[in-house]
Amino acid sequence: MGLNQLGDRLIRFVGGNSGSWRVLAIRPVQGDTLPQVERIAACRGVEPSPLESQWTLSGVISNIRYVERQEQQELTLKQAPLGRAEATMAALIPIRKTAAWWNLTQDERRNIFEEKSHHIAEGIRYLPSVARQLYHSRDIGEPFDFLTWFEYAPQHSEAFEELVRTLRKTEEWQFVDREIDIRLMRESKI
Repeated sequence: MGLNQLGDRLIRFVGGNSGSWRVLAIRPVQGDTLPQVERIAACRGVEPSPLESQWTLSGVISNIRYVERQEQQELTLKQAPLGRAEATMAALIPIRKTAAWWNLTQDERRNIFEEKSHHIAEGIRYLPSVARQLYHSRDIGEPFDFLTWFEYAPQHSEAFEELVRTLRKTEEWQFVDREIDIRLMRESKI
């Protein structure tokens, strides 16, 4: 299946001089960073990308993984939609995990992800203040495994910082070999 057949499940975050998200900071957390840009455009499906860009990160909405039924139901009930008017702050955090992570079985990854690191339980604590979407990139040949996207209102900025700090201290993050933290503010398109 080609990328153009993924429809609205495909997203491209295009870093350059245009787009509705103004870049506040691009910081490497682990490994190499990306070139600095002024703005990011989020392009869905076959929506055209800006003509000039420094980089593009692509991902796709995929099957839910590592989540049990009860967790999925709780996430669905509490999750706020993306694109809320008041959620003018965002974070795009591309993550790549180590080969050691991918060499683990599904059960071993789930054990580290939730039983030891409490990834889902921690995330649920911050819903609906922080809306989130995970895009899978590994299976479409991208340089990151996941693109994590978060949107929140300015008054929830400290809650988001707390969530990120908590997750980065877990056992799961020992398997991250590249992570970039990109902070954004929504503005009208230029």
